[in-house]
Amino acid sequence: MSARTKARKRALDVLYGADLRQIPLNQALATEAERAASEPQREASWLYAREILDGVIDNGDEIDELIETYSQGWTLERMPVVDRAILRIGIWEVVFNDEVPDGVAISEAVEAATVLSTDDSAGFINGLLAKIAQTKSAG
Repeated sequence: MSARTKARKRALDVLYGADLRQIPLNQALATEAERAASEPQREASWLYAREILDGVIDNGDEIDELIETYSQGWTLERMPVVDRAILRIGIWEVVFNDEVPDGVAISEAVEAATVLSTDDSAGFINGLLAKIAQTKSAG
C-alpha cells in the first residue's frame, strides 16, 4: 500500500470518526495530530493525511455543496457516513489538489468504497466524482 493510500485511509478514519461522533473536524484533527506526534514511524502517511484534512476543513462548504449538487436524489444526511467521508476526500483531491491526477483520486475513492461501504456505494461515488472531474475540466 502506497504512502498516499495509507494517508487517505488515515484521513478517512478522522473524517468518519468526527462525523460519527458529531464533533468538529478541527477537534478530531487536533487529537490525531497529537497522536501522530508520538508515532514518527508513520510520519509519511500523516503528512499527506494532514494535507487532506486541512483541505477538507478549508474547503468544506464548497465540497459539501458539490456533493449536494451532483448527488442526484441524495442529501448529505441520507448518505452513509463512510460515503460522505470518501466523497469529501475525493472531491478535495479532484478539485483542490493538482498534484493528484483525477483518475487516481477517483480510483482510490472507488476502492475505499468497495472495501468499506455498501454494494452500491462504489458506483455512486465513481459517477459523482467523474461528473465533478468532467465539469472541472470543461470549466
